[in-house]
Amino acid sequence: MWNSATETDIAEVAAAIGDPSRTKVLRALGDGRALPASALAAEVGVSMSTISGHLARLREAKLLTVEHDGRHRYYRLASRDVGRALEELARIARPLPVRSLRESVRTQALMRARLCYDHLAGRLGVALLAGLIEREVLVNDAGSYRITEPGLDRLAAFGVDVEEFSRRRPAIRYCVDWGENRHHLAGALGAAIADRLFALEWLRRGRARRVVQLTEAGQAGLYETFGVPLDWADSPAEAT
Repeated sequence: MWNSATETDIAEVAAAIGDPSRTKVLRALGDGRALPASALAAEVGVSMSTISGHLARLREAKLLTVEHDGRHRYYRLASRDVGRALEELARIARPLPVRSLRESVRTQALMRARLCYDHLAGRLGVALLAGLIEREVLVNDAGSYRITEPGLDRLAAFGVDVEEFSRRRPAIRYCVDWGENRHHLAGALGAAIADRLFALEWLRRGRARRVVQLTEAGQAGLYETFGVPLDWADSPAEAT
């Protein structure tokens, strides 16, 4: 019996992403949240009629999904894999020219600490993974990470139930961070830790899309709990 599977249409996805305005839409949704078309139009700097065309194209390419809430519609990345693909593309793409102080501050903030769909990225994400290994919560076994027995206890004390979060998706994955060119923690564990940091109010969202910041309690808590050094960031500047 012949296998009916064919090669995937990379060109279609690449063409959908290739427009600068549609790329901005995907980046704006890169922290996993759903946004209305009006917010995306403002983010991209286009009219509502124009953003409607872009959103339709991204939905046709299966990069976005739409959620209905009464008369309102909200758009979200279609899957975590879309977020991972954007992160990987960012690694091989040329940097955009910085045209203003505002853009420079925002870029530095994104490189310092941001959400990559549902987990931490940037210098903070890299430092978190390094701390988890240093404290032997995780071990790197020939490029594959796994949770140790003492790590299970430490995570439980932190408020993360490993059995619960790993039921529907792989517990541990990683992304190669486009800014640091090192691994940051993804997968169910990465998402669960990020959720817990928000719940504890150790982490808060910045004013710019995807940007996050540690509170003072978060700085101290991550150092005490997972060994994340207090000087993980070069500066405390926030994106505006």
